[in-house]
Amino acid sequence: MDLALLDHTLAAHSEPRFRAGQIWSWAAKGVDGYEQMTNLPRALRETLTRELPFSSLALTEEARASDGTVKALFQTADGRPLEAVLMRYRDKRRSICVSSQSGCPLTCTFCATGQMKFARNLTASEILDQALHFRRIEPLDHCVFMGMGEPLLNLDNVLAACERLPEIGITHRRTAISTVGWIPGIERLAAQPMPLRLALSLHAADEALRSELMPVNDRYPLKDVLDACRAFYERKHRRIFVEYVMLAGVNDRYQQALSLARALSAPSSSPPAQPSIFKVNLIPYNPTDSPYEGSSRESIAAFRGALESRDIPVTVRLTRGRDIDAACGQLAARTG
Repeated sequence: MDLALLDHTLAAHSEPRFRAGQIWSWAAKGVDGYEQMTNLPRALRETLTRELPFSSLALTEEARASDGTVKALFQTADGRPLEAVLMRYRDKRRSICVSSQSGCPLTCTFCATGQMKFARNLTASEILDQALHFRRIEPLDHCVFMGMGEPLLNLDNVLAACERLPEIGITHRRTAISTVGWIPGIERLAAQPMPLRLALSLHAADEALRSELMPVNDRYPLKDVLDACRAFYERKHRRIFVEYVMLAGVNDRYQQALSLARALSAPSSSPPAQPSIFKVNLIPYNPTDSPYEGSSRESIAAFRGALESRDIPVTVRLTRGRDIDAACGQLAARTG
């Protein structure tokens, strides 16, 4: 719900300030509407139902994948589209992938969101309402800011939303914020007190290739970004996830894996037994309208082996929701 508008509405009806906390507490538990908030006066529940939409987002469409993934397409009150995803895992984890912007201004060439027209930053309430939508379906325990947009370009609202996520059931240590390498945002994130995780969309260790895939690299070169990530680790002592989408014939060769390992290795002055502060997630490419194709299983396995031989922790991400265009890089607010 629009928390600022909630405060205004309560004040306009001379309600005590503690009412906002009561209402938020009910919403965070996953109730469907004001009528279920039984510790509120009936007249207030009726007023809120009449004057204040229960969500700042309108659900436009919902799709369900064969693996249990759910993708929701929303519109903001001013008609801006965005998507969010609920991912269900066999170990009972329930993770949500939320958007921080409608569209994205950074135009990564392999990402469907980057090909959308950028609209605007989302408010903290619009971010929270993505989580609350799925909380009304079932309890949640993990959140990744890997949906539409660059979260560090909307950091004030992202952090305001993160402050409230534990009340929904998602602790700060189980919340990850992804970035293409926006250094001012990485520095701000390191300075704030919440123990949030940082994920870096890297995708190529070669500066020229990374600039081709991700134009933001011209502004913030990878070497400087990795230095900012190392400074983040020194401040927070939280291992950094590295996202690396596997593109056939583009960034998946063995020598490119060795280059990535060198880029992520500890400086030569570090103690030899120091573990890597990075963990690489290799992401099988999910089809979009871009000209790329995904790497073969054999190429991914060889790439993984090259990293592991250099003591870089690595996993291959389990693809969720590909059949409903809900997988990594596929969010583009399409209907149908």
